[in-house]
Amino acid sequence: MKEIEKMPTKTRILYAALDLFSEKGYDGVGVDLIAEKAGLKGPSLYRHYKGKEDILNSMIDIVEQHYEDGFHLYNENEAFPSSMDELIRGAIKRIEFTVDDEIICKTRRILAMEQFRSPRIAAMATKYHMENMRNAYTVVFEEMMKKGVLKEDDPEYLALEFIAPVSLLIHTCDREPHKKEECFKVIRKHFAHFARVYGKK
Repeated sequence: MKEIEKMPTKTRILYAALDLFSEKGYDGVGVDLIAEKAGLKGPSLYRHYKGKEDILNSMIDIVEQHYEDGFHLYNENEAFPSSMDELIRGAIKRIEFTVDDEIICKTRRILAMEQFRSPRIAAMATKYHMENMRNAYTVVFEEMMKKGVLKEDDPEYLALEFIAPVSLLIHTCDREPHKKEECFKVIRKHFAHFARVYGKK
């Protein structure tokens, strides 16, 4: 993430809030602290945002766009995998982005802390931890079955089977960063098993 000091003021406030919310939680951060982190005096922050809730909502908007830009979920304009190896390479690349990107990691901490306070954050946590991935891989697996790369089965269930262990391991990386290498070994082993069980030779 680029240095906060070099950002436009309005954006600088949002990234200052991202840092602070991920460290202290929403309730542990006041507007004055956000302003100080952004290099402003408290009252001048209100020229850009109505208050802390407005900052949080605006921060979520830019984080969601950052996620969409960096994650590259499959869509109708993208070629679907034509082999199990291609599927696994793409999945690993997306997981590495999810685990290594500073903005996404901080956001995931905020989601974990604030999902029981804010309905919007609760919905966002469900969306990014499970629904987006399940829906995307359901379509991927449908297309791979049509190509004869994947055995015929319930694509939605296969998507859940493919992604659920990964989600748990990503959260392990968040809690215990020193286990990242171990988690990736398990993820690769899981994908290899999935390919053996469901891939067509």
